[in-house]
Amino acid sequence: MAGSIQDTFFEECEELLEAMDEGLTAIEGGDHDPEVVNAVFRAVHSIKGGAGAFGLDELVAFAHKFETVFDEVRANRLELDTKLIQLLLRSSDHLSDLVAVARDGGSTDEAHHDVLISALEEYIEEEEEELVFQPMGLGGAFDAAPIEMEKERVYKIRFHPLKDMYGTGNEPYFLFQTLADLGTLEVQLDDSELPGFDALDTDESYLTWKLTLTSTESKSAVESVFEFVEGLCELSIESDSDAEDEANALAALDAAFGVMPEEGADQVAAPFEAPVPASEPVAEAADPAPAPAAAKTAAPKAETAKTGPNPTLRVDLERVDRLINAVGELIINHSMLAQQIANLDVADLRDVETELEGFKNLARDIQEGVMSIRAQPVKPLFQRMARIVREASAATGKTCKLVTEGENTEVDKTVIERLSDPLTHILRNAVDHGVEKPEDREAAGKARSGEIRLTASHRSGSVCIEIKDDGAGVNRPRVKQIAIDKGLIPENADLTDSEIDNLLFLPGFSTAKEISNLSGRGVGMDVVKNAVTALGGRINISSTPGKGSTFTIILPLTLAVMDGMVVSVADQTMVVPITSIVETMRGSDDMVNNLGADGTLLSIRGNFVPVCDVGAALGLDKPDHDQPPGVYLLVETETGQRSALAVDDIHDQRQVVIKSLDGVCGNIPGVAAATILGDGKIAMILDPESILAASPSAAAFDTERRLNNAIAS
Repeated sequence: MAGSIQDTFFEECEELLEAMDEGLTAIEGGDHDPEVVNAVFRAVHSIKGGAGAFGLDELVAFAHKFETVFDEVRANRLELDTKLIQLLLRSSDHLSDLVAVARDGGSTDEAHHDVLISALEEYIEEEEEELVFQPMGLGGAFDAAPIEMEKERVYKIRFHPLKDMYGTGNEPYFLFQTLADLGTLEVQLDDSELPGFDALDTDESYLTWKLTLTSTESKSAVESVFEFVEGLCELSIESDSDAEDEANALAALDAAFGVMPEEGADQVAAPFEAPVPASEPVAEAADPAPAPAAAKTAAPKAETAKTGPNPTLRVDLERVDRLINAVGELIINHSMLAQQIANLDVADLRDVETELEGFKNLARDIQEGVMSIRAQPVKPLFQRMARIVREASAATGKTCKLVTEGENTEVDKTVIERLSDPLTHILRNAVDHGVEKPEDREAAGKARSGEIRLTASHRSGSVCIEIKDDGAGVNRPRVKQIAIDKGLIPENADLTDSEIDNLLFLPGFSTAKEISNLSGRGVGMDVVKNAVTALGGRINISSTPGKGSTFTIILPLTLAVMDGMVVSVADQTMVVPITSIVETMRGSDDMVNNLGADGTLLSIRGNFVPVCDVGAALGLDKPDHDQPPGVYLLVETETGQRSALAVDDIHDQRQVVIKSLDGVCGNIPGVAAATILGDGKIAMILDPESILAASPSAAAFDTERRLNNAIAS
């Protein structure tokens, strides 16, 4: 049980760390709104509170220092300058490391830990000295502020935990321990609701505590102790200075709206003469004022709970996977049922076909609903990438800023998890090789700080992720020479700019002159390409010398189901991904033109595109090999080049369930995966990109195009 509760804590930590990163990113971008600052403070405080419940002392100690500095920030006693923001970002990264170590084991860099602690303590100690020895310097009533902070207050707290609170691993003892750190605490147990032994429900919560806290802390500090159990308990906090605080808040509100004391005297005095319910709207209106608002009753609390975030349910990912597999089998069974009905020798099947169509639509709705459960926004992944850029910048002595767009684009969770390593490689490469040193950028008329833009969007049923930097771009002569020196290409190779750029993806290729923590070992971009290809995606690079490079990754929305075109090739049924197809057509003899000994071109509306015979590319023998195919699928590669896939026939466009071949057949050139059709047969899902790469027509057409370009120039 304890392990399960601790797992829940670490799951909540992931959400809190995401909220903290989001807030710090906004602060780094110049958004110093108090709500943003408070959101970061609450995230750190909640992590500290939960860690204390499990005895994670190192995590608690660091979070306490971090939280203390942020408390000074939100109290406007510290200015968020560049130096402090960078320290907070580094502290955020280290807090994430401490959570990971507490969850997975291992250790952190002690020297780095001590440096951050010392840096945080400098801000805390400086502020303490400033409060004791230096005047506020604001004049008037504000000069008394430091004295007011030292005034002791007595808080009457009624705390009744609900049964759900115990299920999350929270214990009242640890909350009381934190309260005791704020001052002098008296605890009284109220067990009047405890029933007899026969009527006792072990899952219910019957105990209530009445607490008396004497402290110099503000009411907001007392309330923050219970933030981690908000919504899991019944809580009321009353202070002996509530009336004074409310009067101050109302006076500040009147001053903000220009109400003179003599004009507004009746309005200010009225709430204190009326019963408590009449004062509640006034207390709500006073919330924006600096002073704490009056305690709220249970009724407004319930209303707030109703308008909060939508309830969520944590489900083990393995259960979702099983459900997705079951839905996949449902789609396959529907196809089989439709095939069997089509084979029946019955005169009138209209009613059955109508019901079958309803079954098909229902199955598709279920499939889309299940897939949406796995769909997650890429925001957490993008937030982690901001740390990668910061660390790479520090390692290279450069200043780089990561700008993200499309963070709410949803992708299959498995795709997000497996995309982390490729993005890390690309971003480190962009900082190390793409962005120039500050002095070089300044000499080129650029800002000293480089910018890397990471964007995500949906495009034609796929996910498009772009990584764009404003660096020097690809040094093509150097890239080509390195490839020749390493024996990756022949010395007399005639390559286009795009082909030179894509040499970066060759195994063993590296432009680094010496080995560093980031590069120089010849491992990187080829790993990126393999990882993206394993996800069923494509990666492409485009570069403009002096202006930067752009890496474009195209990925499927999900790894389970896809829309495909069912075709025949050499008496075999195969599937071509619909996202690769621009259009389909039936050709004629006058559209086909020979190119060299083996090449063929297809004339389409005045343009010529190379033809790739799919059967020949896969090594399949046709019954009538001399008869050219007459059906073509016009496809477009990631480089923007179009080609025509020649097949025997097109049968249908349908949704198919993807079955991986990795554990069965390994890598098959030209084949991406497999699926099961309605008749129970297995069909290969083709990979148009790799098929075209081996096409003699495409190679001959590309050679002729380069030759014509050379002659024209």
